[in-house]
Amino acid sequence: YEEGGQLSEAIRRCPYSVVLLDEVEKAHRDVFNILLQVLDDGRITDSQGRTIDFRNTIIVMTSNIGSEHILSVAGDDTQYDKMRKLVTNALRSHFRPEFLNRVDDIMIFHTLTRKELREIVVIQLKRVERLLAEQKISLEMSAKAQDYLADIGYDPVYGARPLKRAIQRELENAIATKILENTFIEGDTIVIDCEENALTFTKKAPLNLPEPKATPLV
Repeated sequence: YEEGGQLSEAIRRCPYSVVLLDEVEKAHRDVFNILLQVLDDGRITDSQGRTIDFRNTIIVMTSNIGSEHILSVAGDDTQYDKMRKLVTNALRSHFRPEFLNRVDDIMIFHTLTRKELREIVVIQLKRVERLLAEQKISLEMSAKAQDYLADIGYDPVYGARPLKRAIQRELENAIATKILENTFIEGDTIVIDCEENALTFTKKAPLNLPEPKATPLV
């Protein structure tokens, strides 16, 4: 609530903005009073008496209300309608009707699948690859290793948030140690696999290129 001035000033300077309110259910009730005015009138008055126009601003709010119902039907699309009804009821029991009535749409996300988790792993790995590229070291990872990181980096409650920490702990730290030990040097390709629930790191053997044939001078 005390940061309301920062919000109004940011929107005053850049009215075409996206405002993200994460875990909005934890917000102070005074924040909801301001939100009601923004969602209803499309503007607020700041402490300086200036009118701040929110009509060109998109407000996105996230919430964990009803998440237990989402987890209970994870992977079962046939129960989606039932789950959505339970989540909607949970939202209605927590938020005031006048607040929910001013929200344009409520989107309920499915739990992440193995395929989606692997895609997140691949995205996170691109950052590691860029760091290694600065040392002229490349990276190859098996699907088994990707699945391993997806498994240890996923939490039913927190979703894929722990994944970045898992990659740093299991992958980045291990590679950094091996580089310091000169196990991997400039020009190497690191091959990452998974054996016995642990990542393995090996150096890719160089290709045995055939010797060039001598070209006759005449």
